[in-house]
Amino acid sequence: MGGVTRASLDKQPHEVASMFDDVAAHYDLTNDVLSLGQARLWRKAVAQAVDARPAQKVLDLAAGTATSSRPFAAAGAYTVPCDFSLGMLKVGKERQPHMPFTAGDATKLPFRDDTFDAVTISFGLRNVQDTDAALREMYRVTKPGGRVVICEFSQPTWKPFRTVYTEYLMRALPPVATAVSSNPEAYVYLAESIRAWPAQSALAARLQGAGWSKVAWRNLTGGVVALHRGFKA
Repeated sequence: MGGVTRASLDKQPHEVASMFDDVAAHYDLTNDVLSLGQARLWRKAVAQAVDARPAQKVLDLAAGTATSSRPFAAAGAYTVPCDFSLGMLKVGKERQPHMPFTAGDATKLPFRDDTFDAVTISFGLRNVQDTDAALREMYRVTKPGGRVVICEFSQPTWKPFRTVYTEYLMRALPPVATAVSSNPEAYVYLAESIRAWPAQSALAARLQGAGWSKVAWRNLTGGVVALHRGFKA
């Protein structure tokens, strides 16, 4: 493929990390274009759900360049952007040198037990090789009484729209990505990973299986994205 990195659905960590290294510089802009501007609204919904407060500690996983982390820091929380793509972290650190960027794998987090008031991950959980291990790790590093917020692509609830959406992912997304991204092949993988991701209720069950309680979700943009939340007893 001429040196272009594209991960496969078995999600080998080195492949996924390398793929995100390739797209780091233009990732935020590309996301805004491909989501038809919805990405900013989704980030706002995440910030409201996390409800970061001064003196709290927030872990933002798959933070990339830390665009998703800024609202938590602005609310006064000590915010740790964490990602396993060194390319993403490098771009983020150049843009926001004051933030404590940390390299880490979601399945083996480099933090002590019961550290954070909130742990969140947006559009990154489906790229982790072992989803259940990641959910257990999030639980481990969260303080008792703390919360998890997961924002991820999901299954549109209205069947006719679901069909149109799937067609957009597999047909329209790659050509658009070719126009705006440095690595359109990466977005073919992302489209495939979205289509293969479990529905809202299935992810909720996996959260419960990892130990989280009071698990609930709400749909955004008709279920294109779902926001899941849970608490550590």
